[in-house]
Amino acid sequence: MQIGIPAAVREALGDVGALLFPVECAGCGAGDVSLCAACRTALTPMPTVRTVAGARVCSALRFEGVTADVIRTLKEDGRTSLAGPLGAALAVAVARTRPGLPEDAVFVPVPSSRASFRRRGFRPVETLMRRAGVPITRALRPTRSTADQRGLEVAERAANVSGAFEGRRVAGQVVVVVDDVVTTGATLAEAIRALRASGARVAAAVTLADTPRRSMFAEREADACGIRT
Repeated sequence: MQIGIPAAVREALGDVGALLFPVECAGCGAGDVSLCAACRTALTPMPTVRTVAGARVCSALRFEGVTADVIRTLKEDGRTSLAGPLGAALAVAVARTRPGLPEDAVFVPVPSSRASFRRRGFRPVETLMRRAGVPITRALRPTRSTADQRGLEVAERAANVSGAFEGRRVAGQVVVVVDDVVTTGATLAEAIRALRASGARVAAAVTLADTPRRSMFAEREADACGIRT
């Protein structure tokens, strides 16, 4: 019988591993440090906002350079020690989004695919939310498998995730959707659709990072992530 290891334990083991074995800086490759001072500074949040499916999306960082390298290292190499500084950046975007939200608003992560969870052993978005101190409400369920979005064009991404999620247990509630990276907005749009179809009111979305050059949505307003009431 396979015994599941709680997510918090898996993350703690990953942090211990980073201390016991030699590492390189996830941002620049410098030796003997998980994240050097310069790369840590590069993760200083500079929040931006765009609109996806009628919802304002606040992102803490730009998905490029050091930020992109650190996020990829967390997700693909399982170096969960990096979730600390990344989670701190996400917390800034969450804080910018909270004004105007009711106290009982819930934060819903975009779920990892079953295949991704089996490969990684953890859910990156939920890991970041825990490090950011954001309560997790699992109100989205994958309904089918999808292809890796990397390398797909805008229309292909939208078709790939169309109908991929189902919302549940949040009818009548105010919801903020949370994801790690927004690129074209296709995944967030599908998550928002599914939650609205289940009766939720999606007030906003928050992501750790935004990919500037691949966006379907050209309009952005720097440092303006609050909810307009």
